[in-house]
Formats: sequence, C-alpha cells, structure tokens
Amino acid sequence: MTKINLKETICSIPDFPKPGIIFRDITTLIQSKEAFAEACRQLEENVRSLEPDVIAAPEARGFLFAAPMAVTLGCGLVPIRKPGKLPRKVLSQDYELEYGTDTLTIHEDAILPGQKVVIVDDLLATGGTVEACRKLVEKAGGEVVGYAFVMELSTECQGRVRLEADGKVPVISLFEF
Repeated sequence: MTKINLKETICSIPDFPKPGIIFRDITTLIQSKEAFAEACRQLEENVRSLEPDVIAAPEARGFLFAAPMAVTLGCGLVPIRKPGKLPRKVLSQDYELEYGTDTLTIHEDAILPGQKVVIVDDLLATGGTVEACRKLVEKAGGEVVGYAFVMELSTECQGRVRLEADGKVPVISLFEF
C-alpha cells in the first residue's frame, strides 16, 4: 500500500476569497476515497488515547471528519451550528471574526456534565471558531480534552498559540501550511 501524502491532496487557490489569500481547499482531499479514509484514520489514531465520550464539530466541514471518527471511536457526535439551525433549546456563543462577529449554538442537552469532548474541524487558522466551540462545551458542563484538525495554517494565524495558551489541552493537526 502506498503511503498517502495528505498535504499533497489539498488544492491551493491563490487570491480567494480576496487578493493575497491562499485558500486551502479540502474538497480535493475528501474526493479521494483513499485520502479521506486516511485522514479520518489518522485523526482517530491521534485522539483515541484521549478517550473522548463525545466528538463535537462546527459546521460544515468539521462534520465531514467528526462523523466517521465518532462511529469508529464509539462516541456521540455533537453538531455545533449557526443560529436557527437546531430545533430545541440551545446554548449560544458569540465570537470575533476579522470582519465582525458570529454566533455558534449547540443543543443545551447535547453534552452531559463531565463528558470528555474532542473538538474536530478541517482547518485551524486563528482558533476563534474552536475557542467558541470550547466555551459552548464548557457551558454545557463538558470538558474539552483535545482539538483535532486535518490541516493548520501555522505561520501568520497563530491558532495553535491561542488554543495552547492554557497548556492543558493537546492540539493535533495532520499537517501544516
């Protein structure tokens, strides 16, 4: 079996969505059944020792990796959604974007007090989205025991620095740009 270089499966698109930005397109990775399976396998392997009860993921690309991980690890899956997408009572968390603010929500009963949670997403950039996810998990009474990402923009975005500030929760990424 040939080892797959996951980083090489990412399509880099210059000047999208605006000049000076290089967009890292995950769809080319998930279009390959071998690369998609390998990414999920590596993420699962890296978080298994954290013994999560729940995998939580922000919409929409985080769902793609979190769902197969949850099945393989025998965990529940908690979708973290934009406002108005969840039908029952929710917890909300506002967070800062470079161009304003946004909000994420989870069902208030999605995570039981004391449950160990790994937050999964496709990409770590500034860390603002997953920091908001962490705050939601904590509002629900859960404990974030890890963060897992397929790829990380490490140089200018400083997301890892933001998430590792407390020094307690591991940040896992399969590769960096």
